[in-house]
This record gives sequence, C-alpha cells and structure tokens, in this order.
Amino acid sequence: MKWTDTLDIAIALCDAHPDTDPLTVRFTDLRQWVMDLSEFNDDPARCGEKVLEAIQMAWIDEV
Repeated sequence: MKWTDTLDIAIALCDAHPDTDPLTVRFTDLRQWVMDLSEFNDDPARCGEKVLEAIQMAWIDEV
C-alpha cells in the first residue's frame, strides 16, 4: 500500500483498531498507525496533512 491508497488503508485501520473512533485519533498517531501496517510500504516523507485527512475521512466512511 502507498499513501494514495486511502480506502485500502482505511479498511486495514478498521481491522487493526476496531474499537477506535477515527475522529479521536491525532494525525501523529494516524501517521504512525499507517506506517505500522504490514501491507504498507511507502516513503514517510510523502505523507502530509491532506493525505492524513483523506485517510481519516475514508476511515470514517468505513465505520
């Protein structure tokens, strides 16, 4: 997965953190959680606030 795979990341986060409300997750934690996903393989420097917002919105939609 890459940073642009927001839906796939959101689904993986739902599985990894089923009892977490995505609205309560700080972007610093969200970034780390994404990088901790076993399927994730992208450059951490390519992540910005807009990418994290897109991931968070996709995660909210999945919940």
